[in-house]
Amino acid sequence: MRIDILTVLPVLLQGPFSVSIVKRGIKKGLVDLHLHDIRDFSKDKHNKVDDAPFGGAAGMVLAMQPLHDAITHLHSERQYDEVIFLTPDGERLNQGRVNQLSLCGNIMMICGHYKGIDQRLRDHFVTLEISIGDYVLSGGELAAAVLTDAIVRIVPGVIGNEMSALTDSFQDGILAPPVYTRPAEYNGWKVPEVLLSGDHEKIRKWEEEEAIKRTKERRPDLLDR
Repeated sequence: MRIDILTVLPVLLQGPFSVSIVKRGIKKGLVDLHLHDIRDFSKDKHNKVDDAPFGGAAGMVLAMQPLHDAITHLHSERQYDEVIFLTPDGERLNQGRVNQLSLCGNIMMICGHYKGIDQRLRDHFVTLEISIGDYVLSGGELAAAVLTDAIVRIVPGVIGNEMSALTDSFQDGILAPPVYTRPAEYNGWKVPEVLLSGDHEKIRKWEEEEAIKRTKERRPDLLDR
């Protein structure tokens, strides 16, 4: 899988991608990740990448020329399964969408900044718009980091135990059950006896019941779906 990310702040993404699961995917050669500085494509003598919006609204918008040239440059080198714009008014990200994106070969992500990007670029280049929640960030970089991490961790081979990712919350539409580790008793707090029984069928049923119980308590909307 190859992921190209267009941003005005590549340094903001270097940290998250240099550690943990994403780093592991890159090191194993399972993920080819590239950060592209939109400023490198600016034809302004000061490398300016923002401009005022038509209509007199407050704030600034990412300039048309550098972002357009960056997108077309990448398109000239390869075809993309998805061109994703990270934006608060996009589709709410969920595990089903992450699973679908993990099967892609090439993905381009565009990080908005200021008040966003020109609508014409969204109309002509963007194939998928994604929001990570009902709030506004300073730019799309952190959202791109969230989306990238969610995708990379379920690419086959990135995580040593692939079953671990398949049993996470939301993979089957509900939350994961509670988990426990050694010792079996700590500070007077005990692990549920069923988890010590060695009876895998009983454990499976207990986990299923606890997952449904937790979902009813914390996210009943998931059961409604």
